Amino acid sequence: MALRVAVQMDPIESININADSTFALMLEAQARGHALWHYQVRHLALRAGSVVAWAHPVTVRREVGNHYSFGSPVELDLANDVDVVLMRQDPPFDMAYITATHILEHIHPKTLVVNDPAHVRNAPEKLFVTHFPELMPETLITADIRQIVRFRERHGDIIIKPLFGNGGAGVFHLRADDPNMNALIELFTERSREPLVVQQYLPAVRQGDKRVILVDGVAMGAINRIPPEGEARSNLHVGGRPEPTTLTEREREICARLGPELKARGLIFVGIDIIGGYLTEINVTSPTGLQEIARFDGVHLERAIWDAIEARRR
Repeated sequence: MALRVAVQMDPIESININADSTFALMLEAQARGHALWHYQVRHLALRAGSVVAWAHPVTVRREVGNHYSFGSPVELDLANDVDVVLMRQDPPFDMAYITATHILEHIHPKTLVVNDPAHVRNAPEKLFVTHFPELMPETLITADIRQIVRFRERHGDIIIKPLFGNGGAGVFHLRADDPNMNALIELFTERSREPLVVQQYLPAVRQGDKRVILVDGVAMGAINRIPPEGEARSNLHVGGRPEPTTLTEREREICARLGPELKARGLIFVGIDIIGGYLTEINVTSPTGLQEIARFDGVHLERAIWDAIEARRR
């Protein structure tokens, strides 16, 4: 079937076409004969009950520096002019992001929004995961320094990170003898009223932080990310080294536990993070990793994602 697809994303001119998962999804959609439009979230509007967006018809190609062409912009009625909206703008998961989910909820599921906007809103990465405490390292979410002090006394080495951060920003590894904890918490709380996430440090992170991609609730591929020397974070854009991997029995158990919950919520494209057999995050806003998995394993998960989208449209 030929679908009309609107892609809500960040500026397309600034993406890295050799790493960006949205670009891989767009290439696959185009190869299947689907028509594509591109718009930024700031061009989305709710007007008298209608959801509209100023969007450019777009074609894409894997040519560095010449990877897209725009047609003349049009105002799309997202409830009637398109079949699918890919909600792919990057976090942070702030009020602007949440507002976009509320607006897109007006058109879903008549127009299929991927991922389901209501469930994206209800599943922020570091909170949704807490519904599966048996799969996680011990975790504390609080702004109360007394609770954090007691947690550190119990665990020694800890990780502190912002609740709604992304991409490894603001993630700190504090050893048991690190004297900077109070100052760090003061810095966080001066900048935001949001609680912090505090977790026991998992030394197994030195062997990698595994990103597993689930498509419509089924684990279909994974990549391991090794943090650089002297760095607590394994995110690729801060120097993490990708390497091929397979899933352990424990990791398959984690995926089997999560899969039905993700599928029931309309979360078609999800990336989970696993360290040393512990689930640490469930990424539903704008997961990545498709191109890295394809390079190592030759598996193009964007095809499975479009298979799932087309099946839901049918």
